[in-house]
Amino acid sequence: MELSSIIHSANKRYAYALDKDTFLIRIRTKKDDLTKVILHYQDKYLTTLKIDTRKEIEMVKYASDGISDYYEITLNFHLVCLRYFFELVASDETYYFGNERFFKNPIEDIDYMFDLPQTLREEEMYIVPSWAKNKIIYQIFPSRFSSSEDVSEEIWYKAPIGHMDNIGGNLRGIIDRLDHMKELNIDVIYMTPIFKSPSSHKYDIVDYYTIDPSFGSKEDLIELVDKAHKLGIKIVLDGVFNHTSRDFFAFKDIRENEEKSKYLDWYYIDSFPLIMEWGKKPNFKCFSYFCGMPKLKEDNPSVRRYFIDVAKYWIKEAKIDGWRLDVADEIAHSFWREFRSEIKKEFPDTLIIGEVWHYADDFLDGDEWDTVMNYDFFFAVRGLLKEERSTVTEFYQELSRIKGKVHYRVYPLLWNLLDSHDTERFYNGINYDKRKMKLAAAFQLLSPGMPLIYYGDEYGMHGGKDPDSRRGMYWDKKYQDLELYDWYRNLISVRKTHEGILDYTDLDVQTDDVTGLLRIEKKDYVILYNTKDSEIFIDELKLKMELITGAISDGYMEGYSVFVYKK
Repeated sequence: MELSSIIHSANKRYAYALDKDTFLIRIRTKKDDLTKVILHYQDKYLTTLKIDTRKEIEMVKYASDGISDYYEITLNFHLVCLRYFFELVASDETYYFGNERFFKNPIEDIDYMFDLPQTLREEEMYIVPSWAKNKIIYQIFPSRFSSSEDVSEEIWYKAPIGHMDNIGGNLRGIIDRLDHMKELNIDVIYMTPIFKSPSSHKYDIVDYYTIDPSFGSKEDLIELVDKAHKLGIKIVLDGVFNHTSRDFFAFKDIRENEEKSKYLDWYYIDSFPLIMEWGKKPNFKCFSYFCGMPKLKEDNPSVRRYFIDVAKYWIKEAKIDGWRLDVADEIAHSFWREFRSEIKKEFPDTLIIGEVWHYADDFLDGDEWDTVMNYDFFFAVRGLLKEERSTVTEFYQELSRIKGKVHYRVYPLLWNLLDSHDTERFYNGINYDKRKMKLAAAFQLLSPGMPLIYYGDEYGMHGGKDPDSRRGMYWDKKYQDLELYDWYRNLISVRKTHEGILDYTDLDVQTDDVTGLLRIEKKDYVILYNTKDSEIFIDELKLKMELITGAISDGYMEGYSVFVYKK
Protein backbone atom coordinates (compact mmCIF):
# COMPACT_ATOMS: atom_id res chain seq x y z
CA MET A 1 0.00 0.00 0.00
CA GLU A 2 1.40 3.39 -1.00
CA LEU A 3 0.72 5.52 2.07
CA SER A 4 2.13 8.67 0.49
CA SER A 5 -0.80 8.65 -1.95
CA ILE A 6 -3.45 8.72 0.79
CA ILE A 7 -4.92 12.23 0.85
CA HIS A 8 -7.44 13.46 3.40
CA SER A 9 -7.54 16.38 5.79
CA ALA A 10 -10.13 17.29 8.39
CA ASN A 11 -11.21 20.42 6.53
CA LYS A 12 -14.11 21.59 4.40
CA ARG A 13 -12.58 20.22 1.20
CA TYR A 14 -12.73 16.62 2.40
CA ALA A 15 -15.47 16.65 5.05
CA TYR A 16 -18.33 19.06 4.59
CA ALA A 17 -22.03 19.63 5.15
CA LEU A 18 -24.49 19.09 2.32
CA ASP A 19 -27.48 20.04 4.45
CA LYS A 20 -28.40 20.22 8.10
CA ASP A 21 -27.39 16.87 9.65
CA THR A 22 -26.08 15.58 6.28
CA PHE A 23 -22.33 15.35 5.58
CA LEU A 24 -20.01 14.11 2.86
CA ILE A 25 -16.60 12.64 3.69
CA ARG A 26 -14.02 11.93 0.97
CA ILE A 27 -10.58 10.37 0.69
CA ARG A 28 -8.14 9.96 -2.21
CA THR A 29 -5.87 6.94 -2.73
CA LYS A 30 -3.52 5.51 -5.34
CA LYS A 31 -5.37 3.99 -8.28
CA ASP A 32 -6.19 0.29 -7.82
CA ASP A 33 -4.14 0.19 -4.60
CA LEU A 34 -6.98 -0.69 -2.23
CA THR A 35 -9.76 -3.26 -2.30
CA LYS A 36 -12.01 -1.21 -0.03
CA VAL A 37 -12.12 1.73 2.38
CA ILE A 38 -14.19 1.58 5.56
CA LEU A 39 -15.09 4.70 7.52
CA HIS A 40 -15.26 4.31 11.32
CA TYR A 41 -16.99 7.10 13.21
CA GLN A 42 -18.39 8.00 16.62
CA ASP A 43 -19.57 10.85 18.83
CA LYS A 44 -16.58 12.78 20.19
CA TYR A 45 -18.13 13.57 23.56
CA LEU A 46 -20.09 10.42 24.37
CA THR A 47 -17.46 7.94 25.45
CA THR A 48 -18.05 4.22 25.15
CA LEU A 49 -18.33 4.10 28.95
CA LYS A 50 -21.56 6.12 28.71
CA ILE A 51 -23.02 4.95 25.40
CA ASP A 52 -21.38 3.17 22.50
CA THR A 53 -21.86 5.37 19.41
CA ARG A 54 -19.26 3.61 17.28
CA LYS A 55 -20.32 2.79 13.71
CA GLU A 56 -18.66 1.78 10.47
CA ILE A 57 -19.63 1.95 6.80
CA GLU A 58 -17.93 1.00 3.57
CA MET A 59 -17.16 3.98 1.33
CA VAL A 60 -18.04 4.20 -2.36
CA LYS A 61 -15.46 4.67 -5.12
CA TYR A 62 -17.13 7.52 -6.99
CA ALA A 63 -14.34 8.42 -9.42
CA SER A 64 -11.05 7.08 -10.71
CA ASP A 65 -8.46 8.60 -13.01
CA GLY A 66 -5.10 7.37 -14.23
CA ILE A 67 -3.41 8.20 -10.93
CA SER A 68 -5.96 8.17 -8.10
CA ASP A 69 -9.14 6.58 -6.83
CA TYR A 70 -11.67 8.79 -5.02
CA TYR A 71 -13.93 7.45 -2.28
CA GLU A 72 -16.84 9.14 -0.53
CA ILE A 73 -19.72 8.45 1.81
CA THR A 74 -22.72 10.48 2.96
CA LEU A 75 -23.59 10.40 6.68
CA ASN A 76 -26.58 11.67 8.62
CA PHE A 77 -26.06 12.64 12.25
CA HIS A 78 -26.99 15.26 14.81
CA LEU A 79 -24.35 15.91 17.48
CA VAL A 80 -21.72 18.39 18.61
CA CYS A 81 -18.66 16.87 16.98
CA LEU A 82 -17.85 13.69 15.04
CA ARG A 83 -14.61 11.76 15.29
CA TYR A 84 -13.67 9.36 12.50
CA PHE A 85 -10.87 7.33 10.94
CA PHE A 86 -10.38 5.20 7.85
CA GLU A 87 -9.70 1.51 7.51
CA LEU A 88 -7.64 1.08 4.35
CA VAL A 89 -7.78 -2.46 3.03
CA ALA A 90 -5.43 -3.83 0.37
CA SER A 91 -5.10 -7.40 -0.83
CA ASP A 92 -2.22 -8.14 1.53
CA GLU A 93 -2.35 -5.54 4.31
CA THR A 94 -4.57 -3.16 6.24
CA TYR A 95 -3.81 0.26 7.71
CA TYR A 96 -5.86 2.63 9.82
CA PHE A 97 -5.63 6.35 9.09
CA GLY A 98 -6.61 9.07 11.56
CA ASN A 99 -5.41 12.55 12.54
CA GLU A 100 -2.72 12.53 9.83
CA ARG A 101 -1.20 9.27 11.16
CA PHE A 102 -1.19 5.64 10.05
CA PHE A 103 -1.64 2.72 12.42
CA LYS A 104 -1.47 -1.04 12.03
CA ASN A 105 -4.28 -1.59 14.54
CA PRO A 106 -7.79 -0.09 14.84
CA ILE A 107 -7.80 3.35 16.46
CA GLU A 108 -9.47 3.47 19.87
CA ASP A 109 -8.15 6.77 21.26
CA ILE A 110 -10.30 9.58 19.83
CA ASP A 111 -7.31 11.93 19.95
CA TYR A 112 -5.91 9.97 16.99
CA MET A 113 -9.08 10.39 14.92
CA PHE A 114 -10.08 13.11 12.50
CA ASP A 115 -12.40 15.82 13.80
CA LEU A 116 -15.64 17.10 12.25
CA PRO A 117 -17.39 19.85 14.26
CA GLN A 118 -20.98 19.80 13.04
CA THR A 119 -22.06 23.39 13.65
CA LEU A 120 -18.90 24.85 12.12
CA ARG A 121 -19.27 22.79 8.95
CA GLU A 122 -22.95 23.67 8.64
CA GLU A 123 -22.22 27.37 9.09
CA GLU A 124 -19.61 27.28 6.30
CA MET A 125 -21.83 25.18 4.02
CA TYR A 126 -21.29 25.68 0.29
CA ILE A 127 -24.61 27.14 -0.88
CA VAL A 128 -25.14 27.70 -4.61
CA PRO A 129 -28.20 28.93 -6.56
CA SER A 130 -30.52 25.94 -6.97
CA TRP A 131 -31.74 27.23 -10.34
CA ALA A 132 -28.33 26.79 -11.99
CA LYS A 133 -27.87 23.01 -11.72
CA ASN A 134 -27.31 21.45 -15.18
CA LYS A 135 -28.65 24.52 -17.01
CA ILE A 136 -27.55 25.27 -20.60
CA ILE A 137 -25.60 28.49 -21.30
CA TYR A 138 -25.39 30.41 -24.58
CA GLN A 139 -22.41 32.76 -24.86
CA ILE A 140 -22.85 35.94 -26.87
CA PHE A 141 -20.17 38.35 -28.08
CA PRO A 142 -22.49 41.40 -28.39
CA SER A 143 -20.69 43.36 -31.08
CA ARG A 144 -20.79 40.36 -33.44
CA PHE A 145 -24.04 38.59 -32.56
CA SER A 146 -26.93 40.61 -34.01
CA SER A 147 -27.76 44.16 -35.03
CA SER A 148 -31.07 45.98 -35.04
CA GLU A 149 -29.72 48.07 -37.92
CA ASP A 150 -29.20 47.07 -41.54
CA VAL A 151 -25.64 45.85 -42.00
CA SER A 152 -24.31 44.81 -45.39
CA GLU A 153 -23.40 41.18 -45.93
CA GLU A 154 -19.85 42.23 -46.83
CA ILE A 155 -19.37 43.84 -43.41
CA TRP A 156 -21.31 41.35 -41.26
CA TYR A 157 -19.70 38.21 -42.66
CA LYS A 158 -16.17 39.57 -42.92
CA ALA A 159 -13.61 36.78 -42.58
CA PRO A 160 -11.11 36.70 -41.10
CA ILE A 161 -12.05 39.44 -38.66
CA GLY A 162 -9.82 41.69 -36.55
CA HIS A 163 -9.89 43.02 -32.99
CA MET A 164 -11.21 46.46 -33.87
CA ASP A 165 -13.67 45.59 -36.64
CA ASN A 166 -17.01 47.18 -35.80
CA ILE A 167 -19.86 45.39 -37.54
CA GLY A 168 -22.70 46.88 -35.51
CA GLY A 169 -23.96 44.26 -33.07
CA ASN A 170 -26.11 45.71 -30.26
CA LEU A 171 -28.50 44.89 -27.42
CA ARG A 172 -31.63 45.47 -29.48
CA GLY A 173 -30.26 42.99 -31.96
CA ILE A 174 -30.03 40.43 -29.15
CA ILE A 175 -33.61 41.26 -28.07
CA ASP A 176 -34.74 40.62 -31.65
CA ARG A 177 -33.08 37.17 -31.56
CA LEU A 178 -34.43 35.92 -28.24
CA ASP A 179 -36.71 33.63 -30.21
CA HIS A 180 -33.61 31.82 -31.49
CA MET A 181 -32.41 31.13 -27.93
CA LYS A 182 -35.91 30.01 -26.95
CA GLU A 183 -36.15 27.69 -29.96
CA LEU A 184 -32.74 26.24 -29.13
CA ASN A 185 -34.07 25.78 -25.57
CA ILE A 186 -31.16 27.31 -23.68
CA ASP A 187 -31.51 28.50 -20.07
CA VAL A 188 -28.87 31.21 -19.60
CA ILE A 189 -27.41 33.92 -21.83
CA TYR A 190 -23.88 35.01 -20.92
CA MET A 191 -22.73 38.22 -22.61
CA THR A 192 -19.15 39.40 -22.76
CA PRO A 193 -18.70 43.01 -21.54
CA ILE A 194 -21.28 45.61 -22.57
CA PHE A 195 -19.99 48.71 -20.75
CA LYS A 196 -18.46 51.81 -22.32
CA SER A 197 -15.18 50.99 -24.00
CA PRO A 198 -13.22 51.98 -27.14
CA SER A 199 -12.81 48.38 -28.35
CA SER A 200 -15.09 45.77 -29.93
CA HIS A 201 -14.41 43.31 -27.11
CA LYS A 202 -15.08 45.84 -24.30
CA TYR A 203 -12.60 44.32 -21.85
CA ASP A 204 -10.95 47.77 -21.52
CA ILE A 205 -13.79 49.55 -19.75
CA VAL A 206 -13.93 53.33 -19.42
CA ASP A 207 -17.22 53.61 -17.52
CA TYR A 208 -18.78 50.71 -15.60
CA TYR A 209 -22.05 52.56 -15.04
CA THR A 210 -22.74 53.24 -18.73
CA ILE A 211 -23.75 50.80 -21.46
CA ASP A 212 -21.52 51.33 -24.47
CA PRO A 213 -23.41 53.68 -26.81
CA SER A 214 -22.76 51.36 -29.76
CA PHE A 215 -24.71 48.67 -27.88
CA GLY A 216 -27.58 50.87 -26.69
CA SER A 217 -28.68 52.07 -23.28
CA LYS A 218 -29.46 50.95 -19.76
CA GLU A 219 -33.10 50.79 -20.80
CA ASP A 220 -32.18 48.37 -23.59
CA LEU A 221 -30.44 46.09 -21.10
CA ILE A 222 -33.41 46.25 -18.73
CA GLU A 223 -35.75 45.35 -21.59
CA LEU A 224 -33.48 42.49 -22.68
CA VAL A 225 -33.38 41.01 -19.18
CA ASP A 226 -37.12 41.44 -18.69
CA LYS A 227 -38.02 39.77 -22.00
CA ALA A 228 -35.50 36.98 -21.43
CA HIS A 229 -36.93 36.31 -17.98
CA LYS A 230 -40.43 36.06 -19.43
CA LEU A 231 -39.07 33.32 -21.70
CA GLY A 232 -37.48 31.54 -18.73
CA ILE A 233 -33.94 32.63 -19.67
CA LYS A 234 -31.44 34.02 -17.15
CA ILE A 235 -28.85 36.72 -18.00
CA VAL A 236 -25.21 36.73 -16.85
CA LEU A 237 -22.90 39.70 -17.45
CA ASP A 238 -19.12 39.83 -17.67
CA GLY A 239 -17.43 41.46 -14.66
CA VAL A 240 -14.07 42.94 -15.60
CA PHE A 241 -12.73 43.80 -12.16
CA ASN A 242 -9.08 42.86 -12.68
CA HIS A 243 -8.22 45.85 -14.87
CA THR A 244 -9.68 48.93 -16.53
CA SER A 245 -9.12 51.05 -19.59
CA ARG A 246 -6.33 53.58 -19.26
CA ASP A 247 -9.08 56.16 -19.87
CA PHE A 248 -10.98 55.01 -16.76
CA PHE A 249 -11.29 58.01 -14.43
CA ALA A 250 -8.80 56.75 -11.82
CA PHE A 251 -6.04 55.86 -14.26
CA LYS A 252 -6.71 58.96 -16.32
CA ASP A 253 -6.09 61.04 -13.18
CA ILE A 254 -2.76 59.21 -12.67
CA ARG A 255 -1.76 59.94 -16.25
CA GLU A 256 -2.49 63.63 -15.72
CA ASN A 257 -1.17 64.11 -12.17
CA GLU A 258 1.40 61.31 -11.81
CA GLU A 259 2.75 61.14 -8.22
CA LYS A 260 0.20 63.71 -7.05
CA SER A 261 -2.81 61.69 -8.15
CA LYS A 262 -5.24 60.76 -5.38
CA TYR A 263 -5.81 57.45 -7.18
CA LEU A 264 -2.17 56.41 -7.13
CA ASP A 265 -2.91 53.44 -4.86
CA TRP A 266 -5.65 52.13 -7.19
CA TYR A 267 -3.00 50.61 -9.48
CA TYR A 268 0.48 49.06 -9.37
CA ILE A 269 2.73 51.87 -10.61
CA ASP A 270 6.49 51.28 -10.62
CA SER A 271 7.72 54.69 -11.78
CA PHE A 272 7.01 57.81 -13.82
CA PRO A 273 6.70 58.83 -16.57
CA LEU A 274 4.40 55.99 -17.56
CA ILE A 275 5.54 53.80 -20.43
CA MET A 276 2.47 53.31 -22.63
CA GLU A 277 3.97 52.77 -26.07
CA TRP A 278 2.96 49.72 -28.05
CA GLY A 279 5.78 47.20 -28.20
CA LYS A 280 7.40 48.35 -24.96
CA LYS A 281 6.97 46.73 -21.56
CA PRO A 282 4.85 49.00 -19.35
CA ASN A 283 6.23 50.19 -16.00
CA PHE A 284 2.92 49.41 -14.32
CA LYS A 285 1.08 46.12 -13.92
CA CYS A 286 -1.42 45.33 -16.66
CA PHE A 287 -3.39 42.47 -18.01
CA SER A 288 -0.73 40.46 -19.86
CA TYR A 289 1.61 43.48 -20.30
CA PHE A 290 -1.10 45.13 -22.39
CA CYS A 291 -0.71 48.82 -21.56
CA GLY A 292 -4.31 49.56 -22.48
CA MET A 293 -5.54 47.47 -19.54
CA PRO A 294 -3.83 48.59 -16.28
CA LYS A 295 -4.34 46.19 -13.38
CA LEU A 296 -6.31 47.27 -10.33
CA LYS A 297 -5.01 46.98 -6.77
CA GLU A 298 -7.88 45.12 -5.12
CA ASP A 299 -6.41 45.20 -1.64
CA ASN A 300 -7.30 48.90 -1.63
CA PRO A 301 -10.64 49.30 0.25
CA SER A 302 -11.72 52.08 -2.11
CA VAL A 303 -11.20 49.85 -5.14
CA ARG A 304 -13.14 47.03 -3.49
CA ARG A 305 -15.99 49.33 -2.58
CA TYR A 306 -16.21 50.76 -6.08
CA PHE A 307 -16.42 47.43 -7.91
CA ILE A 308 -18.67 45.67 -5.42
CA ASP A 309 -21.02 48.64 -5.79
CA VAL A 310 -20.84 48.27 -9.59
CA ALA A 311 -21.81 44.59 -9.32
CA LYS A 312 -24.71 45.33 -6.98
CA TYR A 313 -25.90 48.26 -9.10
CA TRP A 314 -26.57 46.16 -12.20
CA ILE A 315 -28.25 43.40 -10.21
CA LYS A 316 -30.59 46.01 -8.73
CA GLU A 317 -31.13 48.11 -11.85
CA ALA A 318 -31.35 45.46 -14.54
CA LYS A 319 -32.23 42.34 -12.48
CA ILE A 320 -29.34 40.35 -13.97
CA ASP A 321 -28.83 36.83 -12.63
CA GLY A 322 -25.08 36.48 -12.38
CA TRP A 323 -21.54 37.70 -12.96
CA ARG A 324 -18.88 35.87 -14.91
CA LEU A 325 -15.61 37.23 -13.53
CA ASP A 326 -12.79 37.96 -15.98
CA VAL A 327 -9.20 36.93 -15.12
CA ALA A 328 -10.62 36.03 -11.73
CA ASP A 329 -7.70 33.88 -10.58
CA GLU A 330 -5.37 36.91 -10.65
CA ILE A 331 -7.45 38.78 -8.07
CA ALA A 332 -7.00 38.39 -4.30
CA HIS A 333 -9.02 35.83 -2.38
CA SER A 334 -9.89 38.50 0.16
CA PHE A 335 -11.57 40.57 -2.56
CA TRP A 336 -13.71 37.65 -3.73
CA ARG A 337 -14.69 36.74 -0.17
CA GLU A 338 -15.94 40.27 0.41
CA PHE A 339 -17.55 40.34 -3.04
CA ARG A 340 -19.45 37.10 -2.41
CA SER A 341 -20.46 38.06 1.10
CA GLU A 342 -22.04 41.34 0.00
CA ILE A 343 -23.64 40.01 -3.18
CA LYS A 344 -25.13 36.92 -1.56
CA LYS A 345 -26.39 38.86 1.45
CA GLU A 346 -28.69 40.92 -0.77
CA PHE A 347 -29.05 38.66 -3.81
CA PRO A 348 -28.55 35.03 -2.74
CA ASP A 349 -29.64 33.58 -6.11
CA THR A 350 -26.95 35.46 -8.05
CA LEU A 351 -24.58 33.05 -9.80
CA ILE A 352 -20.86 33.87 -9.43
CA ILE A 353 -18.57 32.28 -12.03
CA GLY A 354 -14.80 32.60 -12.11
CA GLU A 355 -12.76 32.54 -15.29
CA VAL A 356 -9.81 30.26 -14.63
CA TRP A 357 -7.97 27.93 -17.02
CA HIS A 358 -6.64 25.54 -14.37
CA TYR A 359 -7.89 23.62 -11.35
CA ALA A 360 -9.14 26.19 -8.84
CA ASP A 361 -9.93 24.47 -5.56
CA ASP A 362 -8.62 27.44 -3.56
CA PHE A 363 -11.41 29.60 -5.05
CA LEU A 364 -14.06 26.89 -4.62
CA ASP A 365 -14.29 26.54 -0.86
CA GLY A 366 -17.78 28.02 -0.69
CA ASP A 367 -16.78 31.55 0.29
CA GLU A 368 -15.76 32.99 -3.11
CA TRP A 369 -17.19 31.68 -6.40
CA ASP A 370 -20.08 29.34 -7.12
CA THR A 371 -18.38 27.70 -10.10
CA VAL A 372 -15.84 28.14 -12.90
CA MET A 373 -15.48 28.01 -16.65
CA ASN A 374 -14.42 24.37 -16.90
CA TYR A 375 -11.38 24.48 -19.15
CA ASP A 376 -10.41 21.00 -17.88
CA PHE A 377 -13.39 19.71 -19.89
CA PHE A 378 -12.25 21.81 -22.86
CA PHE A 379 -8.73 20.32 -22.69
CA ALA A 380 -10.06 16.77 -22.34
CA VAL A 381 -12.30 16.94 -25.43
CA ARG A 382 -9.64 18.80 -27.40
CA GLY A 383 -7.07 16.17 -26.45
CA LEU A 384 -9.31 13.37 -27.72
CA LEU A 385 -10.77 14.82 -30.90
CA LYS A 386 -8.50 17.66 -32.03
CA GLU A 387 -4.99 16.80 -30.88
CA GLU A 388 -5.70 13.05 -30.78
CA ARG A 389 -3.17 12.76 -27.96
CA SER A 390 -5.52 10.85 -25.65
CA THR A 391 -6.88 7.33 -25.76
CA VAL A 392 -10.53 7.01 -24.82
CA THR A 393 -9.42 5.66 -21.43
CA GLU A 394 -7.18 8.68 -20.84
CA PHE A 395 -10.02 10.98 -21.95
CA TYR A 396 -12.43 9.51 -19.44
CA GLN A 397 -9.74 9.63 -16.75
CA GLU A 398 -9.40 13.38 -17.34
CA LEU A 399 -13.15 13.81 -16.85
CA SER A 400 -13.02 11.59 -13.76
CA ARG A 401 -10.26 13.69 -12.23
CA ILE A 402 -12.58 16.70 -12.42
CA LYS A 403 -15.35 14.73 -10.73
CA GLY A 404 -12.96 13.38 -8.11
CA LYS A 405 -11.60 16.73 -7.03
CA VAL A 406 -14.41 19.24 -7.33
CA HIS A 407 -16.90 19.97 -4.58
CA TYR A 408 -20.14 17.97 -4.76
CA ARG A 409 -22.18 21.19 -5.00
CA VAL A 410 -20.00 22.62 -7.78
CA TYR A 411 -19.87 19.61 -10.11
CA PRO A 412 -23.33 20.11 -11.72
CA LEU A 413 -22.59 23.85 -12.07
CA LEU A 414 -19.31 23.59 -14.00
CA TRP A 415 -19.36 25.58 -17.25
CA ASN A 416 -18.35 22.84 -19.70
CA LEU A 417 -17.12 24.51 -22.88
CA LEU A 418 -15.75 23.43 -26.25
CA ASP A 419 -14.67 26.95 -27.25
CA SER A 420 -15.18 30.61 -26.40
CA HIS A 421 -14.23 34.11 -27.50
CA ASP A 422 -10.73 33.40 -26.15
CA THR A 423 -10.10 30.24 -28.22
CA GLU A 424 -10.32 29.14 -31.81
CA ARG A 425 -13.63 27.65 -32.86
CA PHE A 426 -13.65 23.96 -31.99
CA TYR A 427 -15.02 23.23 -35.47
CA ASN A 428 -12.01 25.00 -36.97
CA GLY A 429 -9.61 23.00 -34.81
CA ILE A 430 -10.96 19.67 -36.07
CA ASN A 431 -10.81 20.77 -39.72
CA TYR A 432 -14.59 21.02 -39.94
CA ASP A 433 -15.17 17.30 -39.45
CA LYS A 434 -18.91 17.35 -38.76
CA ARG A 435 -18.86 13.88 -37.16
CA LYS A 436 -16.32 15.04 -34.59
CA MET A 437 -18.28 18.23 -33.96
CA LYS A 438 -21.47 16.26 -33.33
CA LEU A 439 -19.62 13.87 -31.04
CA ALA A 440 -18.06 16.76 -29.07
CA ALA A 441 -21.49 18.38 -28.69
CA ALA A 442 -22.81 15.04 -27.41
CA PHE A 443 -20.06 14.85 -24.79
CA GLN A 444 -20.96 18.38 -23.75
CA LEU A 445 -24.75 18.09 -23.70
CA LEU A 446 -25.10 14.56 -22.34
CA SER A 447 -22.86 15.24 -19.34
CA PRO A 448 -23.73 16.78 -15.97
CA GLY A 449 -22.78 20.43 -15.53
CA MET A 450 -23.67 23.64 -17.34
CA PRO A 451 -22.76 23.21 -21.04
CA LEU A 452 -21.70 26.49 -22.63
CA ILE A 453 -22.58 26.83 -26.31
CA TYR A 454 -20.53 29.55 -27.98
CA TYR A 455 -22.78 31.52 -30.32
CA GLY A 456 -22.93 30.02 -33.79
CA ASP A 457 -21.50 26.62 -32.92
CA GLU A 458 -25.01 25.28 -33.45
CA TYR A 459 -24.80 26.48 -37.08
CA GLY A 460 -21.24 25.28 -37.69
CA MET A 461 -19.64 28.73 -37.58
CA HIS A 462 -16.06 29.00 -38.80
CA GLY A 463 -13.29 30.97 -37.11
CA GLY A 464 -9.65 30.67 -36.16
CA LYS A 465 -7.94 31.83 -33.02
CA ASP A 466 -8.92 35.05 -31.22
CA PRO A 467 -9.96 37.46 -32.73
CA ASP A 468 -11.12 35.42 -35.73
CA SER A 469 -13.29 33.26 -33.46
CA ARG A 470 -15.49 36.36 -33.02
CA ARG A 471 -17.02 36.64 -36.50
CA GLY A 472 -20.54 37.86 -37.25
CA MET A 473 -23.21 35.32 -36.33
CA TYR A 474 -24.55 33.20 -39.18
CA TRP A 475 -28.07 34.54 -39.65
CA ASP A 476 -28.22 34.06 -43.42
CA LYS A 477 -29.39 30.51 -44.15
CA LYS A 478 -26.82 30.08 -46.89
CA TYR A 479 -24.13 30.09 -44.19
CA GLN A 480 -25.99 27.90 -41.69
CA ASP A 481 -25.50 24.17 -41.26
CA LEU A 482 -29.09 23.18 -40.49
CA GLU A 483 -28.18 19.53 -39.96
CA LEU A 484 -25.85 20.55 -37.16
CA TYR A 485 -28.52 22.88 -35.76
CA ASP A 486 -31.04 20.05 -35.63
CA TRP A 487 -28.43 17.89 -33.89
CA TYR A 488 -27.97 20.50 -31.15
CA ARG A 489 -31.73 20.87 -30.72
CA ASN A 490 -32.20 17.11 -30.49
CA LEU A 491 -29.38 16.73 -27.97
CA ILE A 492 -30.87 19.48 -25.81
CA SER A 493 -34.31 17.87 -26.06
CA VAL A 494 -32.91 14.52 -24.91
CA ARG A 495 -31.01 16.21 -22.08
CA LYS A 496 -34.14 17.93 -20.80
CA THR A 497 -36.61 15.11 -21.42
CA HIS A 498 -34.45 12.36 -19.92
CA GLU A 499 -32.90 14.00 -16.86
CA GLY A 500 -31.58 10.64 -15.63
CA ILE A 501 -28.93 10.90 -18.35
CA LEU A 502 -27.28 13.59 -16.19
CA ASP A 503 -27.03 11.34 -13.14
CA TYR A 504 -23.38 11.01 -12.11
CA THR A 505 -23.66 8.43 -9.33
CA ASP A 506 -23.44 4.64 -9.49
CA LEU A 507 -21.98 4.54 -12.99
CA ASP A 508 -20.67 1.46 -14.77
CA VAL A 509 -18.02 2.74 -17.18
CA GLN A 510 -16.08 0.69 -19.71
CA THR A 511 -13.47 1.89 -22.19
CA ASP A 512 -11.80 0.05 -25.07
CA ASP A 513 -8.72 1.74 -26.48
CA VAL A 514 -8.60 -0.64 -29.47
CA THR A 515 -12.08 0.17 -30.78
CA GLY A 516 -12.28 3.61 -29.15
CA LEU A 517 -15.57 2.73 -27.45
CA LEU A 518 -16.69 4.48 -24.25
CA ARG A 519 -19.71 2.87 -22.60
CA ILE A 520 -21.44 4.60 -19.67
CA GLU A 521 -24.27 2.73 -18.00
CA LYS A 522 -26.52 4.55 -15.56
CA LYS A 523 -29.61 3.50 -13.62
CA ASP A 524 -32.00 3.85 -16.56
CA TYR A 525 -29.80 4.79 -19.52
CA VAL A 526 -26.80 3.63 -21.52
CA ILE A 527 -24.61 6.00 -23.55
CA LEU A 528 -22.04 4.68 -26.02
CA TYR A 529 -19.49 6.90 -27.72
CA ASN A 530 -17.43 5.69 -30.69
CA THR A 531 -14.38 7.95 -30.51
CA LYS A 532 -12.56 6.53 -33.54
CA ASP A 533 -13.04 6.87 -37.30
CA SER A 534 -13.97 3.24 -37.95
CA GLU A 535 -17.38 1.59 -37.76
CA ILE A 536 -17.91 -0.97 -35.00
CA PHE A 537 -20.58 -3.61 -34.38
CA ILE A 538 -22.14 -3.83 -30.91
CA ASP A 539 -24.59 -6.66 -30.45
CA GLU A 540 -26.42 -5.03 -27.52
CA LEU A 541 -27.62 -2.22 -29.81
CA LYS A 542 -29.57 -4.40 -32.25
CA LEU A 543 -33.20 -3.24 -32.47
CA LYS A 544 -32.61 -0.57 -29.79
CA MET A 545 -34.07 2.90 -30.41
CA GLU A 546 -31.52 5.70 -30.34
CA LEU A 547 -32.98 8.61 -28.36
CA ILE A 548 -31.31 11.50 -30.20
CA THR A 549 -32.53 10.58 -33.70
CA GLY A 550 -35.26 8.02 -32.97
CA ALA A 551 -33.59 5.53 -35.32
CA ILE A 552 -33.71 1.75 -34.72
CA SER A 553 -30.20 0.29 -34.65
CA ASP A 554 -28.87 -2.58 -36.73
CA GLY A 555 -26.04 -2.93 -34.22
CA TYR A 556 -23.48 -0.82 -36.08
CA MET A 557 -22.02 2.46 -34.84
CA GLU A 558 -20.41 4.75 -37.41
CA GLY A 559 -17.08 6.39 -36.69
CA TYR A 560 -17.22 9.39 -34.33
CA SER A 561 -20.80 8.77 -33.24
CA VAL A 562 -22.94 8.42 -30.13
CA PHE A 563 -25.82 6.09 -29.24
CA VAL A 564 -28.14 6.69 -26.28
CA TYR A 565 -30.87 4.29 -25.24
CA LYS A 566 -33.19 3.78 -22.32
CA LYS A 567 -32.96 0.42 -20.58
